[in-house]
Amino acid sequence: MPLRNFFRGRSAKSFPVKIVTLDAELEFNLPWRANGRDLFDLVGRTIGLRETWYFGLQYEDSKGDFAWLKMERKVQDQDIPRRSPVPFVFLAKFYPEDVSEELVQEVTQHLFFLQVKQSILNMDIYCPPEMSVLLASYAVQAKFGDYDPTTYQTGALSMEELLPQRVINQYQMTPEMWEERIRIWYADHQGMTRDEAEMEYLKIAQDLGMYGVNYFNITNKKQTELWLGVTALGLNVYESENKLEPKISFPWSEIRNISVDDKKFTIRPTEKTAPNFVFFSKNSRMNKLILDLSIGNHDLFKRRRKPDTIEVQQMKAAAREEKLRRQIEKDKLAREKQLREEVERQKAELEQRLLHYQEEMRVANDALRRSEETAELLVEKSRIAEEETMLLTQKASEAEQECQRAHLISAKTQEEKMLMEHKVREAEMLVSKLVEEGERRATEADRLQHELIRARIAEKQAKEKLTGFIQSFNASISHSAANSNLLNASLLNATLLNSSTPHLPTALSHSLVVGSSNDVGIGSTGDLPDLTLGGSTDALSSTYVGHELTSLDLLNDTDVEQLSLEIEKERGEYLERSRHLQQQLRHLKSEIEVLKVEENQTVLDAVYHEQLRSGETKYSTLRRTRSGTTRTRVAFFEEL
Repeated sequence: MPLRNFFRGRSAKSFPVKIVTLDAELEFNLPWRANGRDLFDLVGRTIGLRETWYFGLQYEDSKGDFAWLKMERKVQDQDIPRRSPVPFVFLAKFYPEDVSEELVQEVTQHLFFLQVKQSILNMDIYCPPEMSVLLASYAVQAKFGDYDPTTYQTGALSMEELLPQRVINQYQMTPEMWEERIRIWYADHQGMTRDEAEMEYLKIAQDLGMYGVNYFNITNKKQTELWLGVTALGLNVYESENKLEPKISFPWSEIRNISVDDKKFTIRPTEKTAPNFVFFSKNSRMNKLILDLSIGNHDLFKRRRKPDTIEVQQMKAAAREEKLRRQIEKDKLAREKQLREEVERQKAELEQRLLHYQEEMRVANDALRRSEETAELLVEKSRIAEEETMLLTQKASEAEQECQRAHLISAKTQEEKMLMEHKVREAEMLVSKLVEEGERRATEADRLQHELIRARIAEKQAKEKLTGFIQSFNASISHSAANSNLLNASLLNATLLNSSTPHLPTALSHSLVVGSSNDVGIGSTGDLPDLTLGGSTDALSSTYVGHELTSLDLLNDTDVEQLSLEIEKERGEYLERSRHLQQQLRHLKSEIEVLKVEENQTVLDAVYHEQLRSGETKYSTLRRTRSGTTRTRVAFFEEL
């Protein structure tokens, strides 16, 4: 019966329901006889969801357990909460094998993104620290858009829940340090739209070991506590302390039948010789929930391996057209942005050039003003010079008249001057004669003085000799004859001495000063030439070089083929980005390794590091746990 028939009559009984999604809350008045499918379709139409097969409505039953609303039963006949409005949570019940291939609608991608993100933050899905930082950067890109260094402020992400509390507790790092590492990754996602960032988030998250796994406590025949994981690919069995690495796996392709008998759960494999796979749960409700999830995942597993339905084909075609349209718009926006940046750059250059020209104009105006002031000053100086010239001309005229008067006076005094000159010459001649006479008389006086000195010396010597002679005469009378001869000889010698004494030079008062020829002046700088290095310096002038706008090969809007080729290359580019991301993840891991708090490490951390050491991934582990026959794996399960 169509859903609209339930809302025709005002008299029909209804009850309020409240649907909570991860980004909105919806309230409806649901008819009393409506079943689960009616309510589910109503929610799907309201939010515009067509890929409804992944989702379901979850509620808390009377025993406090979470259950999924059954589509074919009436809502009021199920064990729903008895309060108004009746609360339901709209969640993903089944997960795709490959999000990039299966999720078509953006609303579907967004709902999966929100749910997986919440599961990681709630630590329902184990995520290593370095991967948590990367996923947080995609979440920030999806919420806030492109990173802008001009407006971004430290602490802008402090109010956002971005990392699991387990990761924060395991490292001695402040919120600012975590934010800085998220910001570095966030800046690398420039140009990503919201749906692209969310899809990248899901592509990375789906490789986590606990992604898309619903865990249930079970036991085998030996009562060993184990975990059963229901996934899109099959059933996994985990040890009680290790939800990350399954011990054995059974893909849906190997399962033929599933049956429930109270707490006993039996799986019949397709291999006829293999025994049944039997385990036990805590109660029958859990077994029914496991059965419901197993049937739904098994149906989707078979559906993926069949050709798409008409509805899915139409959705995928519409999604491809929408993606192509958005790619064209994105390319247009990129070109427009590039052209706008080029125009802004040219505008900035022109503004800079305008400022430069304005500065040059200001300098030129200042120089012109100074030139005008200088010209006015020169005019004033010229006027003053003319006045001074006129004054000097007047003075020159007066001086010329004075000279003429002086010439007349000098003509009168010329004769007197000649007479005076004659008298001066006669006086000079007289003075020269007197000087010569004085010099001659001085010379004669010097000569006479020297002769007087020599005469006095000779007189003194004669007196001394005479005295000695008299003393000798008086002392020895007996020698009178000899002394008489000696006296005669002395008198004779005195006479000879007076007659042979030469005349001394008269210029004894003249002093002779001899200058040493070796006296050489050292270090005089008076004669040193003034050496100056002269060089012409050319002023450097900057020449403006215009930047020509390079012609761009703009993509034609109708060039769909080229865009298709680009879309085909996306997978290769994604693989290249994945390698780049792995390198960055290793770098971040080594960077924060020194800040790790070892005592806060969990068992799952140890398991993850062991997987890294051995080089295993989620998919290699699944291949290993599926190796061997079904019989051997069932036997291995029984021995756990």
